[in-house]
Amino acid sequence: MAMAELLRRQGYAATGVNQLARAADAPTGSIYHHFKGGKREVAEAALRSTGAAYIRLLPLLLDPHEDLVEGVEAAFAAAGEDMRGTGWANMCPVGTVTGEVADVEPRLREVAGEVMAGWLEEGTRYLAGRGLSEPDARSAMYALLAALEGAFILARGLRSVEPFAAAGRSVAAYVASLADRPVGRASEPGGAIIR
Repeated sequence: MAMAELLRRQGYAATGVNQLARAADAPTGSIYHHFKGGKREVAEAALRSTGAAYIRLLPLLLDPHEDLVEGVEAAFAAAGEDMRGTGWANMCPVGTVTGEVADVEPRLREVAGEVMAGWLEEGTRYLAGRGLSEPDARSAMYALLAALEGAFILARGLRSVEPFAAAGRSVAAYVASLADRPVGRASEPGGAIIR
């Protein structure tokens, strides 16, 4: 969706309806025909759509790793490389819009809050399915989301993947602590693998 890409790259305030129409290769009138609320309504739909797509990345990134702790660190590394590959523009549109307009566009803040609540619910279910208790899975999701959103901002400003590496190590260590096992020692005797 063109609006999601514009929100991701430049935020809500810098995105105009005419620019959106050009990016979507659609007449301006068709945007208002389908979205009576104009730019705000298109942004709401984009946040919901990208939010749903982004949470589906969790199992795609973590399922290939038998050890959840290793998977978390690898997922952060992949996010950093993806951001570097996009010229430091690959930020989360939900986080971008929330930080930008939470106080001046309450409806968009509400939609972003709904998306984030959905991430927490689905992510908690996923991590519980990988072996964490439900309270620990929820806590781990908060840590994962907070670290990831912060890494996006730091990496964009610093033009470095280092924030993703540090955040990945920190969240992996936290997940390991929830499972009561040392980081990087899953293959040693007695080291549990969180599935």
